[in-house]
Amino acid sequence: PVPTISWRRADGKQIPRKARRHRSSGLLEIPNFQQEDAGPYECVAENVRGKNVARGQLTFYAQPSWTQQISDVHAAIEERVAWECRASGRPKPSYHWLKDGEPLLPQGRVQLEQGSLTIPNVSLSDAGMYQCVAENRHGVIFTSAELSVIAIGPDFSKTLLKKVTLVKVGGEVIIECKPKASPRPTYSWKKGKDILRENER
Repeated sequence: PVPTISWRRADGKQIPRKARRHRSSGLLEIPNFQQEDAGPYECVAENVRGKNVARGQLTFYAQPSWTQQISDVHAAIEERVAWECRASGRPKPSYHWLKDGEPLLPQGRVQLEQGSLTIPNVSLSDAGMYQCVAENRHGVIFTSAELSVIAIGPDFSKTLLKKVTLVKVGGEVIIECKPKASPRPTYSWKKGKDILRENER
């Protein structure tokens, strides 16, 4: 006689409620297929003469999609710059980096690890357009950002050399000089017009 047909998951989980069974044609339809719907399925055909089972594996795949992108950075010379990009996908995406359209390889000052890029001490040569690329066998996506490296001459506008009044002869005096500058400046001190040189005092 014509067999009855039923469906089940071979791993013991329940078939999703959204699934529709078309018994006459032996068809199982799963709309809006998601990762949790993946797994082993069995179609069971049975009549009074016996039973037969057909098994199949449903696997979920998805092209990469950004969960964290990179954005433009303005950095002074010798500052630390760090970018991180993250993407979801199935299978898990791999990452690589481009600078001005050319592949960027790990080298001395540039550190690459999966979706992370770090430059501990930027220089003017590091300026440019960077791209993080995430890909799996189902797609490739890009996120871009520009690194602008700026040089700043010494700026004393936010630094004051305080007048120090000596209370006790022989006491210690400390005067700090910390101008904003990039790259780091070299320092020299003058008393009046005379250059101060380090000595025992």
